[in-house]
Amino acid sequence: MTSLAARLAQLPEAQRAELLKNTTPEVAAELLFRWDFWARPEQLPPRCNWLIWLVLSGRGWGKTRTGAEWVRSIACGKTPLAPGKCKRIAIVGETAADCRDVLAQGDSGILSVHPKDYRPIYAQSTRSMTWPNGAKAFFYNGTEPDQLRGPNHDAAWVDELCKYRYGRECWDQLQFGLRLGDRPQQLITTTPRPIPIIRDLVAQSAEPDSTVIVTRGSTFDNHHNLSASFLEAVEERYGGTRLGRQELGGEIIDDVPGALWTRSVLDGNRRKLSDDLPAMQRIIISIDPAVKASKDTDDTSETGIAVVGLGVDGRGYLIDDRSCRLGPAGWAGVAVSAFDYYEGDAIVAEVNQGGDMVEQVIKAVRPSIKVIQVRATRGKVLRAEPISALYAQGRISHVGSFPTLEDQMMQFTAFGIEGDEGADRVDALVHGFTELFPSLISKVERKPKQSGGFVGKANRSSVTGY
Repeated sequence: MTSLAARLAQLPEAQRAELLKNTTPEVAAELLFRWDFWARPEQLPPRCNWLIWLVLSGRGWGKTRTGAEWVRSIACGKTPLAPGKCKRIAIVGETAADCRDVLAQGDSGILSVHPKDYRPIYAQSTRSMTWPNGAKAFFYNGTEPDQLRGPNHDAAWVDELCKYRYGRECWDQLQFGLRLGDRPQQLITTTPRPIPIIRDLVAQSAEPDSTVIVTRGSTFDNHHNLSASFLEAVEERYGGTRLGRQELGGEIIDDVPGALWTRSVLDGNRRKLSDDLPAMQRIIISIDPAVKASKDTDDTSETGIAVVGLGVDGRGYLIDDRSCRLGPAGWAGVAVSAFDYYEGDAIVAEVNQGGDMVEQVIKAVRPSIKVIQVRATRGKVLRAEPISALYAQGRISHVGSFPTLEDQMMQFTAFGIEGDEGADRVDALVHGFTELFPSLISKVERKPKQSGGFVGKANRSSVTGY
């Protein structure tokens, strides 16, 4: 860094702005890619001897930029061809699309933070990135933990760990592969949820001489780079709420008092991808259709779509959550796709809002599909209570994690939904398990739309797709 740049980095913001007016184009170009100049202090790596840096912060805090800049700092040397600190870096995102669109190519992603001469080449086909000095990064995602079984790395960036479908499995496989270099470091950037991995790491950080460092932050810490209208809107809608404390404040929020479900119950009965699942007697695709559709996807109500199964062991299994914000043709297509993928036996759909139209939309995609209409005559809580009792009895397991659905479950109390968020995913789950355990919901009116009785597929060797 030039002497002027070094001075600028130490000055208060107002004085920096004044001096920048008189900088040369050369200094301005250099400063553009000086992260230590632009970053807030908490976005820079800890100065202690750490192995795991856990960043727990609200949305918009700058987690992606922090991760991308850290990767750049360990991959690049002093010149484009000089070796950096690390040569084989693991980058793990929630999904393959997130790895591509956010972590690699996003506005704050890895490619965007490099000067031209240092910029790596991204090969989407091989899920890799190569720097001019030969350093490489490899991309993995939270839905395919076996990708991490085998490869070795000397550093890792794990983004949004709390949202992974198979968070524990991915984390464990990553640890086995961090065996290159002297002290492989890991950066985790995530909006927090009270999942066991996060609780364990936070607890470790409190131990004497811990090598786990936790940085916490709020959306509002980054107010200079966020729209004022956005900040005003989210504060007005979510300020002081449990969801706001988690998604904006970056707090780890515990269970809601009186909730029908608790995280300890879900975690205690959870099944892993690697577990030997029983054969399934029935697999149901359950739908809670959106009430409101719009050309703007963000303004469309959410359609809950749950894939649930009844094992030959008599237990229920939540196999997948394919909820979406799409119009009728869109969510019907998603549901039929899930029906095919998991070799479903029937689609169960609530018809309170759309009546026979709901079935017609589904059959427009697949005329021969078996549809069972559910007309809910009792409140959400009364319908949900018998299903929550099955969870408490250890008779229902989630195969993997379903963060958004499980967050909704944690908000569901005996007095209704905590906050103003919907519960479309939970409604779909309840309808599905009600169909699999019909004796529990004898008072719910069901209007079957099928010819002949159900013939169970008792010869399934496992849940399709696992």
